[in-house]
Amino acid sequence: MVPHPATLDHEELLVRRGRRSGAYCIVAVHSTALGPALGGCRMWHYEDNRAAMRDALRLSSAMTLKAAVAGLPLGGGKGVIALHGPVPRGAARRDVLLDFGETVDAVGGRYLTAEDVGTTTRDMAVVARATPHVTGLPRARGGSGDPSPWTAVGVEAAILATCERAYGAATVRGRTVAVVGLGHVGLPLARKLSRRGAKLVVADIDPAKRVEADRLGAHWMTPERALTAAVDVIAPCALGGVFDDETVPELQVAAIAGAANNQLAHDAVADALDRRGILWAPDFVCNAGGIINISVELGPSGYDPRRARQRVHGVGDTLRAIFDAASDGATPLTAATALAERNLTRGR
Repeated sequence: MVPHPATLDHEELLVRRGRRSGAYCIVAVHSTALGPALGGCRMWHYEDNRAAMRDALRLSSAMTLKAAVAGLPLGGGKGVIALHGPVPRGAARRDVLLDFGETVDAVGGRYLTAEDVGTTTRDMAVVARATPHVTGLPRARGGSGDPSPWTAVGVEAAILATCERAYGAATVRGRTVAVVGLGHVGLPLARKLSRRGAKLVVADIDPAKRVEADRLGAHWMTPERALTAAVDVIAPCALGGVFDDETVPELQVAAIAGAANNQLAHDAVADALDRRGILWAPDFVCNAGGIINISVELGPSGYDPRRARQRVHGVGDTLRAIFDAASDGATPLTAATALAERNLTRGR
């Protein structure tokens, strides 16, 4: 699988070795043209620190597109904690989170962090001891809490809009949907789709998640098989780079819409999908629910979950506008990127 390319067109990149933990903490600020850069903190195992830095660069540029397409007054950034040993617990976890918090604070408010893969709202409360530039804190602390359920709400809206364009009706009832990845977003998404009458195929690298498939009455597959299964919709909800020059010819689906970041190994894959007649909903549009929810938290009126839900449901309308623009010969990726660039130009 070809990794999604990382560019270096960023405003700022800070790499620090934590004085407590020794772990490398990375903050990448891609753009602040529309506002402070927002992006979660990913705590993950990497083969080396260069791979962790490349991940931060890729993810932060995707966050710029995500915020711009959604019309938010926010830029794109990302935080990464590079693990090379066991996942830290107890005091060791506290130390690495405080080290990351100091790294965030060193950027001076140009980057706002939140939870992401490998971190939680509880972790963000620890990070907040070292910096005020933290979002998504627990509701008891005045924050909006875990953004993952809101990401799932947005992806659900995206899937309905994608089905409307691909199949003529904004419904999944009777459709077979493969949810690949049953994490903090994939599992609540699968439950929502089940309630809407979808036939589910589910997959995860953790075989213990199979119990969730049984509860949903879903068909269990490995992630590799689920991505090429004969289904109506694929919803990638794990890590990125799953669609490349090798996997696209094997696909047996007409529509793709999911939560995973950087789903395409490189941008030319969007053209390959289009040539095959596969409708791909750009990932940075589908998975914007979490950042939209946080933008409500940062707004002047304070956090209101009802207002957040209304705005997150707008993901579907944004996607419909992108599909309309793509019908003139552009791919959805081209149309979505053009929308983001227009918003960024106005911000600049």
